[in-house]
Amino acid sequence: MAEPVQDGFLREIDEELRQEHYAKLWKKYGNYIIGAALIIIVGVGGYQGWRSYDLNARMADGELYFNAMRLASGDNPQAAAQAFSEIVLEAGGGYALLARFQRAAALAKSGDADRAAALYGQLAGDSGIDPVYRDLALVLGVLLEMDLGDPAELSRRIAPLTAEDNPWRHSVREISALLAERSGDRTKAIELLGDIKNDATTPQGQRDRAEELLAALTKQ
Repeated sequence: MAEPVQDGFLREIDEELRQEHYAKLWKKYGNYIIGAALIIIVGVGGYQGWRSYDLNARMADGELYFNAMRLASGDNPQAAAQAFSEIVLEAGGGYALLARFQRAAALAKSGDADRAAALYGQLAGDSGIDPVYRDLALVLGVLLEMDLGDPAELSRRIAPLTAEDNPWRHSVREISALLAERSGDRTKAIELLGDIKNDATTPQGQRDRAEELLAALTKQ
């Protein structure tokens, strides 16, 4: 889980914007989105796991998952990815779904972005899981590709997630603004950031960040 954002976070964003290192910015701070998203996955997915298994199986799955999470919090992401792979094969329900996300995150942490992106792609295309998780996988996959991917293609891929009824819309709009600026469309970036700032339903942290980003863009 990502640590709390420190006061210097907004200053670093402004600095990165001035240098136009937007992909680097999201590579560094995309884990805040991931952390927030996984809070929801843990709550819903964990509940599904508890509902799907008898007590002994649930306890066993929980112990496997807990041990894998301990590996993930350490400095051996490859071992964590393998542990989560075993959970995917052995567990079911919520724990298996959680493990699929965590395996991709561990691979990304280990530097294997291609395999991680492929796993997120599988999750995004899996009709057997809830659409909210498929959308989340799509967002995380796009974050992984921010460095080298085509901004226009990445924007097109996540555009449907900006709909008012999508739970990831605020994060997606923020990502879309960065992609727009990266592609040279500063007007679109400013428009998107303005929407984030003026939307009363946007979480306060994201509204503050959008305001800082807007200030940096309009000064250039």
